[in-house]
Amino acid sequence: MASMRRSLRSAGGGPWTALAVAIAVPTLLPLLVIAGSFSDIDPAFWSHLRQYVLVPVVENSLWLVAGVAVLATALGTTLAWLTAACEFPGRRVFQWALLLPMAMPGYVTAFVAIGTLEYAGPVQTALRELAGGEIWFPAIRSRGGVIAVMSLALYPYVYLLARNAFLTQGREALEAAQVLGMNRRRGFFRVALPMARPWIAAGAMLVVMETLADFGTVAAFNYDTFTTAIYETWFGEQSVNSALQLSACLLAVVLLAAVAERRLRGGRAFTGGKAGGRRIVLGRGRWAAAVLAGTVLTLGFVAPFVQLVLWSAQTWSEEFSSRYLGFAGHSLLLAGSAALLVTTVALLLGYARRNASGGPANILASLATRIATLGYALPGTVLAVGIFAPLAALNGLLNTAARAVTGTDPGWLVQATLATMLIAYAVRFLAVAHAPVDSNLLRITEDIDRASKSLGVAGWSMLRRVHAPMLRGGLATALVLVFVDVMKEMPITLMTRPFGWQTLATRVFEMTSEGLWERAALPAIAIVLVGLVPVILISRRTTNAF
Repeated sequence: MASMRRSLRSAGGGPWTALAVAIAVPTLLPLLVIAGSFSDIDPAFWSHLRQYVLVPVVENSLWLVAGVAVLATALGTTLAWLTAACEFPGRRVFQWALLLPMAMPGYVTAFVAIGTLEYAGPVQTALRELAGGEIWFPAIRSRGGVIAVMSLALYPYVYLLARNAFLTQGREALEAAQVLGMNRRRGFFRVALPMARPWIAAGAMLVVMETLADFGTVAAFNYDTFTTAIYETWFGEQSVNSALQLSACLLAVVLLAAVAERRLRGGRAFTGGKAGGRRIVLGRGRWAAAVLAGTVLTLGFVAPFVQLVLWSAQTWSEEFSSRYLGFAGHSLLLAGSAALLVTTVALLLGYARRNASGGPANILASLATRIATLGYALPGTVLAVGIFAPLAALNGLLNTAARAVTGTDPGWLVQATLATMLIAYAVRFLAVAHAPVDSNLLRITEDIDRASKSLGVAGWSMLRRVHAPMLRGGLATALVLVFVDVMKEMPITLMTRPFGWQTLATRVFEMTSEGLWERAALPAIAIVLVGLVPVILISRRTTNAF
């Protein structure tokens, strides 16, 4: 650390650059630990993985990513075009309501779909009664089932970005296409769609990242992917080092996906005209558009939410107790603590980047900021293992030192504490908080800083007395986004929590693992209701902006 401080001073970095570097260290730590895990490879275990695990895991993961990316992108792009450029019944409602599935975690949609559509579920039971005997029904626990459920949960990522693209690209290009003899269909595919390609690609990339990182949905379907393999290797085989090595495989897939997206984009510039103009009147197709939007909204949010309400009403007297309040209290404690911690770190990171000196220090601060915000691209299972492993090693050293001094084993568990969970959350969600905070920091001009310094207010005092009040909107947005993300987070909570510590998300996992769908409904609906807050804020902002 002393050599680092000297190098920073020699580069003109000062304390702000050192702060940015320090914030980036927890994100680098899991990557370094994963890389270091290959110094100790267990040949027998890897032979077992190659023979029985890797082939189906890789095949399942590739099918899942490809299927969800294609279906979610098709749904999101189609619905975005319809609500942005076309006129059809219910468009004003659908333009914001189609974002509601963002509030429904994928693992909640998954267990509702399974509980409703499996053989003993209400849908098949009712159909058998109507038919008077056995009927054929597609298996919900299948590759197609998990792809459909995840696509319904993730298409809003594409919808939100693609709709923004269609709204801002203007009507002039489409009108020019019509002048050149193109009909509406050709104008969409040859003009509007290519112009929106960067936004659609960005949304599709988010879908791919979320699919690769998902644990709860695939676990509910018993569909083996890298995330479930990492979890089973850690908890089933009790091999943290092998779990780290499997995490490296998943990271390689994530990296390849990011590189592929950049290559497809090709660095080309895409511009559009002014927003506005008349919407396309669909004629007879207007009802087809309304049916499509209504069907997606019903399957993605309305039907699962109604089923959760019905199940919750049935199990309320059994589930709602002081124990359940404990689950909710743990979730609120974790989400609130993480939101405060992550938002504070995001503010410090943005401020450090803003105040770093020019030259090498500025470059170093910018690099540290990029590294610190990489955590959102790392799956929760990878982060959990990568942070848990070095803390477990530290725990062993501390216990060994304590035994040498006292002669007894203190039994410390440094790695299984709330602090470990908060560190993992901070790495995972720092990018979520950094975006609104940094965008608001950019609005504070240097003239304001100079005026503040002329009045004798500088450094930390300027942050507290001048900048913080001006950043209230960005800080509030960051707090809400991180709070909701932590409430929904499952793999990090499952893999780093203290023994016996349960939250709403882990309660859902516990009940769904045993097939107790009805008992999982009450904690699930609490998570969904909290998740509606940012969705409402986003929908209000997007619909009022155009």
